[in-house]
Amino acid sequence: MFRQRLSDAAAAIQAQFDTVLGALDPVPVVQAMAHATNGGKRLRGFLVLESARLHGIDPNKAIWPATGIEALHAYSLVHDDLPCMDDDDLRRGEPTVHIKWDEATAVLAGDALQTLAFELCAHPDAGNGDVRADLAMSLAKASGAQGMVLGQALDIAAETADAPLTLDEITALQRGKTGALIEWSATAGARMAQADITPLQTYARALGLAFQIADDVLDVTSDAATMGKATGKDADAGKATFVSLLGLDEAKRRANELVTEACDALHVYQADADALRDAARFVVTRNS
Repeated sequence: MFRQRLSDAAAAIQAQFDTVLGALDPVPVVQAMAHATNGGKRLRGFLVLESARLHGIDPNKAIWPATGIEALHAYSLVHDDLPCMDDDDLRRGEPTVHIKWDEATAVLAGDALQTLAFELCAHPDAGNGDVRADLAMSLAKASGAQGMVLGQALDIAAETADAPLTLDEITALQRGKTGALIEWSATAGARMAQADITPLQTYARALGLAFQIADDVLDVTSDAATMGKATGKDADAGKATFVSLLGLDEAKRRANELVTEACDALHVYQADADALRDAARFVVTRNS
């Protein structure tokens, strides 16, 4: 069930990108935006669509914020890949935007994808004015200096810090860098229904941390061909990770523990949330 719904969500989001970007002039920056939003698991968009389904939201409404979060995630990857940040040549098995085009185009494509995210969340078809305002405001908090950008800044600072980060510091960093957008995605459906976000928020916080621990595990156990991006860079840079601090086996155990916490948080939805439970299990068993 989960894998089919994830695949269906990815296809629906790609179709929406094709429509939205296809309406723009095919100049290089728009071509770069299309390149950056092509492929990937679309897990964040899936979480939006699935949380919306739990709350009886029409998928034709939910597709707007689902595509919006994928646009914002893509922007973060385009900028993260730049030479001034992680300096990566490969993303999703394809050349990164600044390699395929140039750094200026990558910066502008990222900027445009970020603003597109808010345009999509604020689209009239996404809901009434209060819903759209809440989606946009909460996404701004999750993606900016209180969320993802803060996590990225802390990550960059850690590269030149005198001492490696502690476990608590890495957990706080990743709650912003990775977790904030996952939390927004999983609670979007409840926001659209103007319902209590607490169960999905609890689920997402555990899921987001499990996702990052799994990423750290894959960084030392997988390879670039499988991952579609460079591996082993954190170890080469001497950065502390969940694996370096906990050890490989303990990191895996902690990730599985978090999956249990995430699944338990969904008890109020009973069997209707089984696809979300499967998503939690997927993040620690995936190979890329």
